[in-house]
Amino acid sequence: MFTATVLDALSAADVPAYFDEEEEILIAHPAGTQQDRATFGEHVVVSPRNRDGSGYYAVAWEPDCGAPEYREVAAVYATPGDDVNLCARAVAEWFTVPRQTAGGVLLAALAEWGITAHTDDVGMSYAIPVDPATLAADVRNRPHLSVGDRDPSVEHVPAAHTGWTLFLHDADGSPVGDPLFISGDGGPVNCGADSAAVAEAIADFLTRPIR
Repeated sequence: MFTATVLDALSAADVPAYFDEEEEILIAHPAGTQQDRATFGEHVVVSPRNRDGSGYYAVAWEPDCGAPEYREVAAVYATPGDDVNLCARAVAEWFTVPRQTAGGVLLAALAEWGITAHTDDVGMSYAIPVDPATLAADVRNRPHLSVGDRDPSVEHVPAAHTGWTLFLHDADGSPVGDPLFISGDGGPVNCGADSAAVAEAIADFLTRPIR
């Protein structure tokens, strides 16, 4: 039942996939890749999320020093919900070229307000200086806002977005008080609408910053 449900959802999302009888795993792969070559490049394995067989968990893998050794690339979809169509959409987004990210959606929303955000070296969050004259290299050493995802990476696909969290930080980098904005409860959140909402909250704060 699980396999058939996922295969149907992936097919509806135009993602080729098959069940590997020998390995007993469900494998999705990019369009244009032959099934017998699917595991020779990056592919996504979809499995039940929970011990009782419910939920959906999609992980991207790539060969590591050649098959049968593989390296985990990223969790494509790992929320606790039972929405197989959203899982399939996340897999489809993962194979899209160029790949869209939740962080990219956020940056576009901030750009609508003329706001520039600075990412860290590991793609975990963005920082926005309270004082727009702050040099990029000094952003995290001055009062700033940080916005990150509950995921907690910002590099996941939009369909796997689980909510933005916005904090004010002092010059030492320590959070000040409670979040200025927080959304989501662990499940998927509409990335476009959520990014627009947090971007508006950031723009509103920057026009009347708390000193």
